[in-house]
Amino acid sequence: MIPKLMETFLRLQLPERTWKNRLIEENGKCYMDFGPLDTDRLSRLGIETDSLGPKLVACMWDAESPIEIGGYLVVDNLAMGRPSMGGIRMLPDLTPSAIHNLARGMTLKNAAANLPYGGGKSGIIAKTDLPLPIHNEIVRQFARLLYRYRDIYLPGPDVGTNDADMKTIAIENGLDNALSKPVDMGGNRIDQLGAAGGGLVIALEALVAEFSRLQSMPQFCGGSIPPLEKITIMLQGFGAVGAHAARIFHERLPAIKVVGISDVTGYLYDPNGLDVDLLVNIWQQEGSVARSYYQNIMMPNTTSSGIKYSTEPDDLLRESAFCLIPASPNANYLDTEQSSAPSMTTDRMGQWCLIIEGANTYSPVPAHRTRRARMEREVYRRRGILIATDYLVNSGGVIFAAQEHLIKTPGHLRIPDDVLGDHAAVDRWLENHKAEFEELAARRKEAAERARNDVIRRNMRELIDLLISDPDMLPSEAAEQISIRRITTREKVRTAANIMESIVTIHVRGSLQEASRLLIDTGCPILAVVNDQEELVGVITTWDVARAASHGSLENIELESIMTKQVITAKPEDSILDLVRKLEYYEISAMPVISEGKVRGMVSTDILARRSLYRLLQSRNQ
Repeated sequence: MIPKLMETFLRLQLPERTWKNRLIEENGKCYMDFGPLDTDRLSRLGIETDSLGPKLVACMWDAESPIEIGGYLVVDNLAMGRPSMGGIRMLPDLTPSAIHNLARGMTLKNAAANLPYGGGKSGIIAKTDLPLPIHNEIVRQFARLLYRYRDIYLPGPDVGTNDADMKTIAIENGLDNALSKPVDMGGNRIDQLGAAGGGLVIALEALVAEFSRLQSMPQFCGGSIPPLEKITIMLQGFGAVGAHAARIFHERLPAIKVVGISDVTGYLYDPNGLDVDLLVNIWQQEGSVARSYYQNIMMPNTTSSGIKYSTEPDDLLRESAFCLIPASPNANYLDTEQSSAPSMTTDRMGQWCLIIEGANTYSPVPAHRTRRARMEREVYRRRGILIATDYLVNSGGVIFAAQEHLIKTPGHLRIPDDVLGDHAAVDRWLENHKAEFEELAARRKEAAERARNDVIRRNMRELIDLLISDPDMLPSEAAEQISIRRITTREKVRTAANIMESIVTIHVRGSLQEASRLLIDTGCPILAVVNDQEELVGVITTWDVARAASHGSLENIELESIMTKQVITAKPEDSILDLVRKLEYYEISAMPVISEGKVRGMVSTDILARRSLYRLLQSRNQ
């Protein structure tokens, strides 16, 4: 059944006619898909379209399930490549707009990581404290809902899901349709390896090496980098990212002191440095640290030296350190105004030199962007605190996950179709290939570590370069520019064959009623009209149908009489720049791709990230 909160939200936001016209039911599985041309419907869902996307917003649920199973998928942009890549979040109060914010972050993160994948995200509407059998069943059924979109979306873990859930999805949909799988599937186990946390360590190393270059700017004049033994770190959030970051800092740079950590139970602060091994051990055993540390270690030891404990986690940001690492789900960790309910206002914050964002903080929502710019003008420009934007530094997870798709699973190691969905049979099959999968996992891990190191160091150099070159630029603006540069560079070498999508065809002797139904059911902007030899003879749009209807009944109207016969087309070898220029010049939203007279696919403005990308491409081509 559809989750109650999901149904209530969708019924409130979408009129009945949308449910009637857009709802697709396939063996009890229900879908409503919306594309970039559905601006009104997407606005009702809290999503504003822009130059990058979204390409697809899907609402889906299992109507026949006795438990609530449903959620959303947003494929934001495919400019970097197909499919999109992003995690599955499981929370009870998810909305399409929240998933879109996360998907946009993945568009920029995957681009910043120079990965050939677009940005996507999905969300399951469910509680996070469900009994394990029910949790597993929800994941299993949601995987079956996602199967429909396997060509454009690759899922990984996120808040509320984990590596074990990715194994479940792989068992249902195949090894190449899930990321961050266990070693016995050749996976890179993002959570276990601390892939994102390791990226934060690399970012600190790179920024310390590059920091002196900022001294030419007024806000950094006179500043200096302390030696390693003097560098201190605070971690706001001590979970899958923060705890692993602390561990890797301790292992790789033992001279650096972790002086503060926080979680939902409070915060700990010691200017002399906390015992990282002990903190990580408590986290692994109990899931939270601060209160347990206070009750079991500080209280029995009445002579405990200088460690501060508070039940107010956000108050950690009153303390001082060389580097603050926000690594909690609260993206709004700082603001100049209390009205936005930040973790801390800037008038009360501690003294820092550097902020490295481990948590996802990006949002395309205008109000958030305004709030972010306001914060950066105070923190970066006035106080001289360098901010390394989230997707430039915490991309270790996606880089590790991507290797499971970049380094292909050999054909003989793909789960046989006859055992897919049978967990016991798949486990037996995996056991028979254990050694091969472990070898594959090791190769992918090695490749991921190299890529993560190269990408994040490059991002930090480019961040500093941009900030120095334009003193008025804010760190978040520089980060966006880095990602957009990656996208435009990728676009220049791709062709129509790389990005085209399937196009719906109709025979020239078909009916206008059939054409109308196809346009509505598929959401395709155009229909390709073909003859007996499957050669293109024209195209039909919703405008053509509407114009015909304005003159009376649609019965007995031949397609040939209303279709456009002089069709603007593309060839598979056409460059992306040529395609966008053609769409711009002729003021059309889509065109067929033709080879040897046959229709091979379609390109459209949403595929090409529309007109702002055209301007970017033009500027780079001059």
